[in-house]
Amino acid sequence: MEKVVVLLIPALFAGVLLRLLMIPMRLLWKLGLHAACGFACLWLLNSIAVFTGVVIPINAVTVLTAGLFGAPGMGVLALLAMG
Repeated sequence: MEKVVVLLIPALFAGVLLRLLMIPMRLLWKLGLHAACGFACLWLLNSIAVFTGVVIPINAVTVLTAGLFGAPGMGVLALLAMG
């Protein structure tokens, strides 16, 4: 019985630690996914820049703006690039 208790305590501690570490990792994964989508949208917009005349530089700020705010963020970036 003592062996079970001795093995159970580190297992519970490891489970709690793993659970606490998963929260920030989930947020980082979500941020990375949004950044990838923002990059794809900016790349598509810049690839049709011949027709639209709007060129938005691809950097961390514009990628995260496009990824986190979606279409309204892309609209703001396009307005800023035109002006």
